[in-house]
Amino acid sequence: MQIAIINGPNLNLLGLREPEIYGHGTLSDLEALLQEEAGRLHMQLSFFQSNHEGEIVDHIQSLYAHCDGIILNAAAYTHTSIAILDALKAVSIPVVEVHLSDPKQREAFRHQSYIAEVAVKTITGQGFAGYIQALRYFAPAAQ
Repeated sequence: MQIAIINGPNLNLLGLREPEIYGHGTLSDLEALLQEEAGRLHMQLSFFQSNHEGEIVDHIQSLYAHCDGIILNAAAYTHTSIAILDALKAVSIPVVEVHLSDPKQREAFRHQSYIAEVAVKTITGQGFAGYIQALRYFAPAAQ
């Protein structure tokens, strides 16, 4: 099973950016944690991070027919990107939406999630553990 992990803007600064909200772990730490869990679940992962909306759209489109699931933290684009939503609709790959914190608890982000419109599951406020939950969602029933 091939799962794509896609992280949006500013997630390359994990560990530096507002650690009281997002924690001290880095994006590399997160990827290592997910690789370890994927090994136990007999899954293959790919990782992509971009601060640019169009690059995220292009990457989602490139996954068509090559991927069994997407774990997406669109970050700020969650609330603004119809383009990412449209790309997800176009490829018809199941997507789990993940957020390290709970966007509804942060005053600046009390807007709807466009990603939730197509997500099979949304996980918020669980930190890195939310990504593990998302990965396990895609685990074959035999695991």
